[in-house]
Amino acid sequence: MTAAGALLLLLMSLFTSGAGADTATEPTEGTARFAPGFVHGRVAVDGANLHYVRGGSGPALVLLHGWPETWWMWRDIMPELAKDHTVIAFDLPGLGASSVPTDGFDKATTARRIRQAVHRLGFTQVQLMGHDFGTLIAYPYARDFPGEVTRFAVLESPLAGFGLEELYGISWHFRFNMSPAPIPETIMDNDDVPTYLGMMYQFSYRPETIDKQTYFAAYADPARRSAGYNYYRAFPADAENNRANAGTRLSMPVLAIGGQYSFGTGVADSFRAVADDVRPVVAPDSGHFVPEENAPFLRDCARLFFAAQSTTPSRPELAGCVR
Repeated sequence: MTAAGALLLLLMSLFTSGAGADTATEPTEGTARFAPGFVHGRVAVDGANLHYVRGGSGPALVLLHGWPETWWMWRDIMPELAKDHTVIAFDLPGLGASSVPTDGFDKATTARRIRQAVHRLGFTQVQLMGHDFGTLIAYPYARDFPGEVTRFAVLESPLAGFGLEELYGISWHFRFNMSPAPIPETIMDNDDVPTYLGMMYQFSYRPETIDKQTYFAAYADPARRSAGYNYYRAFPADAENNRANAGTRLSMPVLAIGGQYSFGTGVADSFRAVADDVRPVVAPDSGHFVPEENAPFLRDCARLFFAAQSTTPSRPELAGCVR
């Protein structure tokens, strides 16, 4: 057996023995260990049971992660944001420690599931921040329920139907993940998860900041990998839905963040097709995985944007983040 194969078997054994998606560093029940005041929880929604981590008090700030990661990607910014907000970081349906639904991986359906979870946790108004997939899910939440979303931050993804398709020729993983089942499932089930996902983390400018081992464990389960592919397979439906509803423009402020060595202002360019108040911000010294590559910048930027009132930024690169 190769060293890579042995590592994969070890990671899979950790997952199937009950360690769960994030247990390389965190349990999935009880008090969270990564910072005081945070707890793990679960909430039932239509077709799934969602895992979340919650802490702080005040207005609800919901964090939605991207692929191939979990809620854990937000760990370095959550304690600071919890000084002013009730921070709730979900594992998306089918990913992390959330259960795998049988259908409904289009982003509008997923947004409704997240909204249902938020309501069952006792909140009817939220602020949203999403990365990658989380951006694609947060958008229909804000669009379809505008009275419930007061402010909206998006990181590192153009919208399906408004720029996402232009990326398909840049990296082969888009078409691979979108391939009909069981093509990617079969290939990856006979291959090396750390090699494939490790390649994805090379979209970072500072790959040493990515907690790769945690995410390798999170996607060691074939059902989690398949759920990730299903989110990709829904991209055409997402594009159709977004274009059909583009006339319902977002009126709340949209903070559009792109990494200096990734999308840059491209996220803002995409969201101008659907929103009236778009604030472009470039995260310095960062590629695609901004929350891990430059957590101090994102912490400061998000606190400014989600603050109760405007504050003078401490550094010039934060000027676009001001409320």
